[in-house]
Amino acid sequence: MKSTKASIRDIADALNVSVSTVSRALKNHPDISDATCKKVQEYARKVHYRPNVLALGLKHQRSMTIGVVVPEIVHHFFSSIISGIEDLAYGEGYRVMICQSNEDYLREVINVQALMDHCVDGMLVSISKSTLDHKHFADLVEKGVPLVLMDRTCNDLTTDQVLTNDFEGARMVVTHLLKRGCRRILHLAGPQHLCVGRERQEGYIRALRDHQLEFQDELVIRCDTPAKVKSREKKILGMAGKIDGIFCVNDFTAVAVIRMLQDHGYDVPGDIAVVGFGDDPIASMVRPMLTTVEQRGYDMGKESARMLINRLSGDLEDHTPQTKVFPAFLKARESG
Repeated sequence: MKSTKASIRDIADALNVSVSTVSRALKNHPDISDATCKKVQEYARKVHYRPNVLALGLKHQRSMTIGVVVPEIVHHFFSSIISGIEDLAYGEGYRVMICQSNEDYLREVINVQALMDHCVDGMLVSISKSTLDHKHFADLVEKGVPLVLMDRTCNDLTTDQVLTNDFEGARMVVTHLLKRGCRRILHLAGPQHLCVGRERQEGYIRALRDHQLEFQDELVIRCDTPAKVKSREKKILGMAGKIDGIFCVNDFTAVAVIRMLQDHGYDVPGDIAVVGFGDDPIASMVRPMLTTVEQRGYDMGKESARMLINRLSGDLEDHTPQTKVFPAFLKARESG
């Protein structure tokens, strides 16, 4: 026999109260007494009541679902963003569908289309490193699909954004190296087509100029993953005797550099100080513990979801894009 899901009407009939009382009691409405709320909610759990999401969606002309695309779910920063998104979204009655691009442009395009096929109300996206063509996002904006870009954004889209102050974070951590006496600082940089890579390099340059030091092209190497540290090992080690500090665009690269330097007899920070960006948990596990910049991924995720849901609750056509920038914080430890 096919099972029948309990409805609000079923609960109301069983408890001899009105449907509106049940509906409000399930939401802890202040007009309903605590005793009634408790009685309704206990009975709802007993009969395994679940709200009819399809019916709610039809009522509000929404799916009550948010799509999320991030480069890597296993990355602590992005998993923190997802946690913030889910906590805010579920509290507002939205479900979340999560996809990862794995830093691949084509996979990102497929993810965006899959989320559209599932009729999500809006999307929260952090762009992949390999994405140079943003047409799939421009199409969303043109169709009026609410879009919030998180952490990684692009200049050719006019949409809501939630960012870290990457420029100031980089300026701050490089200034820290300069104040401890470093004068030739190598920068292991990220892709310059991404705002995070570009802004962190600009912050590095500004810190040098603030201390009357000239920017030197030879002190910048495109290297933003442990794999690239390995592939550029010969070049980095060839410069090791000529530098006294290294600013890495992220913590994973910094940890890989520390291990490589130690394996070749260099003392960190005695010979070469090393700093990163992100404050991943690995930063406090490596020895020496990594000096880095804290990013507030969870808070960024909550703000991104709040921004999107506020837009969904307002006038979708008459909307002025907003940008929220979270401050960066220096986490001074042992490596530099």
